[in-house]
Amino acid sequence: MTGAPIPDIPPDRADGSSSWVHLGLIYSGRLGQIAPGYLTPLWVLLLGGATWLWGAQWIPTAALITVFFVGDWLMLALLPLTRRSWGPVTPPLLGLTLVRVGLFALGAWFMSGHGGRSLIATSNVALSLTAFYATWIEPFRVGVTRRQYTPPAGHLSDTLRVLHLSDVHFERASLREEAVLAHIRDLQPDLIVLTGDYLNLSSVYQPEAQQGVRQFLSRLRAPLGVYAITGSPVVDVAGIVPEIFAELTNIHWLNDAAVKIPHDAAACWLLGIRCTYDEARDITALQQVYEQIPPDDWCVLLYHTPDLMPAAARIGVNLYLCGHTHGGQLCLPFYGALATSSRYGKRYEAGFYQAGQTTLYVSRGLGMEGLGAPRARFLAPPEIILWEFQGCRNEKL
Repeated sequence: MTGAPIPDIPPDRADGSSSWVHLGLIYSGRLGQIAPGYLTPLWVLLLGGATWLWGAQWIPTAALITVFFVGDWLMLALLPLTRRSWGPVTPPLLGLTLVRVGLFALGAWFMSGHGGRSLIATSNVALSLTAFYATWIEPFRVGVTRRQYTPPAGHLSDTLRVLHLSDVHFERASLREEAVLAHIRDLQPDLIVLTGDYLNLSSVYQPEAQQGVRQFLSRLRAPLGVYAITGSPVVDVAGIVPEIFAELTNIHWLNDAAVKIPHDAAACWLLGIRCTYDEARDITALQQVYEQIPPDDWCVLLYHTPDLMPAAARIGVNLYLCGHTHGGQLCLPFYGALATSSRYGKRYEAGFYQAGQTTLYVSRGLGMEGLGAPRARFLAPPEIILWEFQGCRNEKL
């Protein structure tokens, strides 16, 4: 076995059940506790079975699939040594091995000649390149998405620049956090908002990770302040994340609270609602906080998931910023997210949505899922969003 024992992970639904994505993370985490070497009989069985199907061509086939297997193992094992990610090797290695075995089996059944082996080899090379890109490159291509929003009150020339960050999922200091800080220095936003999930399911109870994310968050600065909410209850655990924020004097934590942006020319309020997975409770909290806003002012809702969108549109929220979905994290061309962890599935998987007067933007976030999930992104690169609020001066002021 390998790695520290994973703690008991609570369910991700208010009724005590868990989504299939959450269950998959939990079971993959248990698999991740097993070092690849302990599964040698399984690897031999899988690779030997794929080789046996090729009959007389088993020797070159065995050599080829072994090369791919060793390459996968090295690609995953070297990730922590380069400060990229710290996920376990066994679950993603098993996933890649099963795909490769499937490709070789299909080749044996339908294209068993020399040309067939060449085609299968080419397919496996393409898989290797895709896996390398998804684990070594895309997770660290932190992009800046620029959006403009014109509030309903006032259309004067003042512009307020608000930077939205979500889903840090900190495990250890990596190239990604440094890229974010470099972007912030370049963009110089007036205000920064954070929409939850600061630690990773794998790192929630690790003091080193807690200290690391505290150091990262302490470096966030903006003239009008930094405002944050908590994310998923299973990630931003009560008793841990509050203690992290208690030492961060540079960040204002909004816990079912409303605050007016401290800008003389703005009539904008930030609404921070705590995500509990209890939809009825969270909608009630949103309604109560929304009622604190003066009738002539407008608001920006900060909530971790997009799941309050129907309620937010019904209540009359102007702009709703969230994360949680990671944009799917792993996507298919022309289809998008394979899974989002949202109760609405792909309905709000990433980006811009409009319902009535409510504008929703779902950030792809910065980090990646933990436990045994592959530390990979494909067609869902990390992002931070720079909002320019045009005409933020209320004509009455």
